[in-house]
Amino acid sequence: MVDASTVKELRERTGAGMMDCKKALVQTDGDMEKAIEFLREKGLAAAAKKAGRIAAEGLVGTYINDENKIGAIVEVNCETDFVAKNQDFIDFVNSMAKIVVDKELSSLEQLSESDYNGMKVSEALSSLIAKIGENMAIRRFEKFSADNGAVVSYIHGGGRIGTLVQLDSSIVNDTLIELGKDIAMQVAAMNPLYISESDVPGDYIGKEKEILKVQAINEGKNPAVVEKMIEGRLKKQLKEICLLDQLFVKDGEKTVAKLLADKSKEIGADISISRFVRFEKGEGIQKREDNFAEEVMSQMKNK
Repeated sequence: MVDASTVKELRERTGAGMMDCKKALVQTDGDMEKAIEFLREKGLAAAAKKAGRIAAEGLVGTYINDENKIGAIVEVNCETDFVAKNQDFIDFVNSMAKIVVDKELSSLEQLSESDYNGMKVSEALSSLIAKIGENMAIRRFEKFSADNGAVVSYIHGGGRIGTLVQLDSSIVNDTLIELGKDIAMQVAAMNPLYISESDVPGDYIGKEKEILKVQAINEGKNPAVVEKMIEGRLKKQLKEICLLDQLFVKDGEKTVAKLLADKSKEIGADISISRFVRFEKGEGIQKREDNFAEEVMSQMKNK
């Protein structure tokens, strides 16, 4: 029986994951040195040494099944843009999206435990880290399933931005799929936050009104017209963040709502946008900015 304190010690000495440490100790009958060797042989200890590095680059990948009924979008991070162009890394990212769809997964934990080329995804990731020499992490994924309608994706900039869109419709044909691609591209380009104005939370509107009021006062506007000005500016802002109110990027003369109405008439069935998601690789991750001069000086002092 391997006790928790031994697992903790091995983890501190190698940086490997808790479950990997436990497995190594079980395999080596609790022998610490043999367990370290076991982890090194598996590439897990080598990978762990890189775990502290910030992985803010990477790729967004998508996969849609043949029926356009289930789709997934996945973000996998690495440290440098150079590695993001590595074919092994690209294949791994795209495979993760396919696994999510094929196995209908709903959590990162399930994905980590899933089979990939005869090993767990977590083990395959560690092997890839050891092979390429950079820290990597499967950051997030989303999966959409459409009973009535279709799921469509769009990838921009070679995986810098990816989107997933679910359209509801009783008729699914090539016209609907092409529309879905256009909407997915719209989401990538214009980064809407909500589908329609009715989806915008009251708290968001209240906060924005407060900000706009302060802006108007700071601009020295007449208090008598401030409220009217706030409403005008808020209405303009909502048009920018609500997908249906945005001008269609491929035709600046019509809104997305008008595009949906036109396509609904064309196929003879109502079309609506059920949901969408947009991933931009590395968004929200604080990148570390190393000072090269300070790094060189630090190394000189340590000699």
